[in-house]
Amino acid sequence: MPGKVPRPILGDVAVLLDLDDPELVADPYPVFAARRAAHPIAWDDGLGMWLAFGHAQANAVLRHRGLGRIWADRLPLPAFESFNLIHRNALLEMEPPEHPRLRRLVAAAFARGHIERLRPWVEDLAARLVADLLERAAGGRPVDLVPSYADELPVAVIAELLGVPESDRPLLRPWSNAIVKMYEYDRPVAVESAAEIAAAEFVAYLRELAAQRRTAPGEDLVSHLVSVRDADGDRLTEDELVTICILLLNAGHEATVNVTCNGMLALLRHPEELTRLRADPGLIPSAVEELMRYDSPLQLFERTAVRDVEIGDVTVREGTKVAALLGSANRDPTVFSDPDRLDLGRTDNPHISFGAGIHFCIGAPLARVELQASFAALLMNTATIELADLPVRRPEFVIRGLVDLPVILTPAE
Repeated sequence: MPGKVPRPILGDVAVLLDLDDPELVADPYPVFAARRAAHPIAWDDGLGMWLAFGHAQANAVLRHRGLGRIWADRLPLPAFESFNLIHRNALLEMEPPEHPRLRRLVAAAFARGHIERLRPWVEDLAARLVADLLERAAGGRPVDLVPSYADELPVAVIAELLGVPESDRPLLRPWSNAIVKMYEYDRPVAVESAAEIAAAEFVAYLRELAAQRRTAPGEDLVSHLVSVRDADGDRLTEDELVTICILLLNAGHEATVNVTCNGMLALLRHPEELTRLRADPGLIPSAVEELMRYDSPLQLFERTAVRDVEIGDVTVREGTKVAALLGSANRDPTVFSDPDRLDLGRTDNPHISFGAGIHFCIGAPLARVELQASFAALLMNTATIELADLPVRRPEFVIRGLVDLPVILTPAE
């Protein structure tokens, strides 16, 4: 593979997305629309990569076997030992032939009924969290949905899935929050140091948990990951097992939190759709899919050409990066009717928020269970939900979410 790839000759220097622009972070969709209409895939000098704005182009980026997730260790190596370990062995960073083997083993462990086993537990947990919220909101007191609800539910679900003891569960969220900040661009050194510390602590914890499950297995996912074998007798290495558990928390937690918060804010800004959903709880499954499409929790997913690849009307040269802009693809008018309209009953909804191809999110069924339970509990157990103040959006572009979501709730009669 070549080293530095020369910039494509496209005329004037083009910076299509300034990821540090607060206005872009606050609302990227008008910018996406303009860029997508001009060029469904275009080169960005600032980011040094192709950007796929159109649905067909972004979908092709996710699926094309000439594009790969080419992991390169962060340098210097001693400073990022644990962060590199959890990515070197990650499904998201692997390509065939390693990827099918690892995904097959993980899928076999998931196939033991974990998601359906957890469904009633998740629904009960969501109802209990809403009851706690309403107690704190008595008398019209504002409550913040981010720490008290949106953050709480997915961490508890992943912890239950993995078999993490109750006393250790408060450790998980800070570890995840620190690690995922490494996925943004132009990170300060302090963020990188915090991510490595969190990765090292998380890896050490999971090694110990796996050791316990080898001697005293239970019905949790870690126990099944420890014991699972494929038809050829292959099994997960300890590093692969640790990485799978961290990926489930980081990806599952972040996506679920941000769909809940982005989605709830969208509902509050579209009261007619909120009223529609309260009146017809049967819309919950399609509503979750629409909220994921309307304001995507992950905005950008990078791949690298392992050979020259045609995407749309451009050639992505070997060694060049190309990114699927998921939020832009999910608002493409050639695929979605009236794409800027929130329609909770939308049935033709091929959004790509869970990815596509071999890297389609393996935790998507669990995420759907969590999100359906989360919105159902919140809406069916309250009479009203109103914004108490303007929410603060996270300053990052790639992972799209809210710092807070202050609301005033009243209980259902």
